[in-house]
Amino acid sequence: MLIDRRSLLTSALGAGALTCSGRLMAAPATDQRLLVVFLRGAYDAANIVIPTYSDFYYQSRPSLAIARPNPNDPKAALPLDGQWSLHPALAQSIYPLWQAKQIAFVPYVGTDDMSRSHFETQDTIELGQPINASRDYRSGFMGRLAGALGGCRPIAFSNNVPIIFHDGSAIVPNLAIQSVGKPNFDARQQAIIEAMYRNPAAQRLAPAVSVQEGFQVREQAFTSLQDEMGKAGRGAANARGFALQARRVAALMKDRFNLAFLDVGGWDTHVNQGAADGQLANRIGDLGAGLAAYAQEMGADWNRTTVIVLSEFGRTFHENGNRGTDHGHGSVYWVLGGAVQGGRMAGPQVQLSQQTLNQGRDLPVLTDYRGLIGGVVSRLYGMRADRLDRVFPGAAPVDLNLV
Repeated sequence: MLIDRRSLLTSALGAGALTCSGRLMAAPATDQRLLVVFLRGAYDAANIVIPTYSDFYYQSRPSLAIARPNPNDPKAALPLDGQWSLHPALAQSIYPLWQAKQIAFVPYVGTDDMSRSHFETQDTIELGQPINASRDYRSGFMGRLAGALGGCRPIAFSNNVPIIFHDGSAIVPNLAIQSVGKPNFDARQQAIIEAMYRNPAAQRLAPAVSVQEGFQVREQAFTSLQDEMGKAGRGAANARGFALQARRVAALMKDRFNLAFLDVGGWDTHVNQGAADGQLANRIGDLGAGLAAYAQEMGADWNRTTVIVLSEFGRTFHENGNRGTDHGHGSVYWVLGGAVQGGRMAGPQVQLSQQTLNQGRDLPVLTDYRGLIGGVVSRLYGMRADRLDRVFPGAAPVDLNLV
């Protein structure tokens, strides 16, 4: 069978877990860890972090609204700061992190991309480039961050290396975390690929890549995950859904990676979205359980970990005729971690009304996502303005004192 050279190149690069300098990575010591979780499909932020102070919210969502906080009603929203509340499906997972002041929510955040296209806006966020400039799909903001930091240990927990990690200065491995299987290459195929990269032309194409080391680290990652899955089988971990995946991510981030990306799909709720129960409630419950499991699995390293949860855009503030919501604009981002200055709603806000909605239909954007994330990474890594401008060109950091 003929083997496509380009496919082998992509797979070999994805197989190798290398430092930014191309050396085999060692276990991190006490450095910061950053995980970005992308909710693909545009989650309905307004029904998760809920403006329960607003009569306008209840008028706009006659079948989807979550009841105002009521300690006698298990399906009522959980009070946050007197104006905002949390979806009841997060009572046992995210709400304890709020009470411990380890999570902050940033409402009215997003991009200036008004396309309302999932794919275009996802690309906008992952690229992190000015919206009015031509797009360079070879350069995503986490790839640029890895390059600006130097000596980092990045990984994408996804089937392919996503746009967000595209960049020429760092080799980023990817590992699909939802199903752990034996690495794709047998010994014979591995030998063919290694011989290919001894060719001088291939060395010029990717001079920093050590394919042999890449295979070695992929095997180590596979073994580590197999060990963790064995422990989970004893009943110590939730064996279903995102919680188990998140524990796998934590197991790897504790030992060898410190800059990571994970995406979770299925948030496009046009029809029968549900309120306290139903489609969205089930999905957000799984997400919350996973993030709580991740925090627990990180142990003491949770105090050196920051997680940013984002989505391409929010959804329409008014429910539609199918008891769902459509593509919107502004959203709510989550920032959580052991050292996060949480237990608060961060960033500018506006009283909700028909007049304050974006184009009369969506949550407005009051905080630019590039500024928000730029402010977080600036504080995490002490990045100077010139280095930060490499990550988010032309975007001033917004310091909300989150970390």
